[in-house]
Amino acid sequence: MMGIQRALYREMVPEAREKGISWTNWFIIALVLVSFLFLALETEETITNDPNWARAIAIFNIAVVIVFAIEYLMRVWVAGVNPKYAGFRGRIRYIRQFYSIADLLAFLPELLVMVFGGGISAVALRVLRLFRLIKIARFVPAFDILGSALKRSGSQLLTTLAMALALVYISAVALYFIEGIGGEQQESFNSIPRAIWWAIATLTTVGYGDVFPVTPLGRFFASMIALAGIGVVALPAGVFASAFSDELRERQLKKLEDKVEELEAENPPPEKRVT
Repeated sequence: MMGIQRALYREMVPEAREKGISWTNWFIIALVLVSFLFLALETEETITNDPNWARAIAIFNIAVVIVFAIEYLMRVWVAGVNPKYAGFRGRIRYIRQFYSIADLLAFLPELLVMVFGGGISAVALRVLRLFRLIKIARFVPAFDILGSALKRSGSQLLTTLAMALALVYISAVALYFIEGIGGEQQESFNSIPRAIWWAIATLTTVGYGDVFPVTPLGRFFASMIALAGIGVVALPAGVFASAFSDELRERQLKKLEDKVEELEAENPPPEKRVT
């Protein structure tokens, strides 16, 4: 039994393999992608109104839920091979992991509706199916690097976000007084919340053009805000790019160090002779 558990562990856990993705995980990835295709088909009335198509989609969704439920239980079981998740407390620790929660949300709500019924709308179930996308992230190292880079740059990104929000509010208040009270655009800028919509569109360099200042002072101020918007977009992008580059470089260095240690273990240097 232990041998089967270890074999399944190597088959299902990406970290247990030296390279490549197992056929089991390739099947899970393909099933997730096909489930998103069927999710798109469910929103097309010409397809769902056809009884044959509707029956096929329903059968497919049931099969996907069953497969994901079996996969989840197997992952919980084989996790015990890792000493960190051995025993009852270890399994609880594994279940509380991010990917485990995503695996559970990928099928449990829909399974409960199938078994017990309920008032959950079809739209809510479709939204919850988006958690299946996280299942793919487990097998793509780039997503893991992105997550680590996001954690690394979290405080800096929060700082830039606070600066952006402060600039949005200051811009909205200024345009409210310049255009809403003293200008000709009193309908578009007659409140700070309405001015905030313009400030967000301007600072993010979207600029829909549906609302714009008309007074000379308002246009001058809007030009300054538009120029500041370039920095608002570029600053967090630069912070995140730097963190991503640092994370990638550290991982490559770690791989190189592990390779050197492996070669040294296979070919230990000769001991120095004592003279």
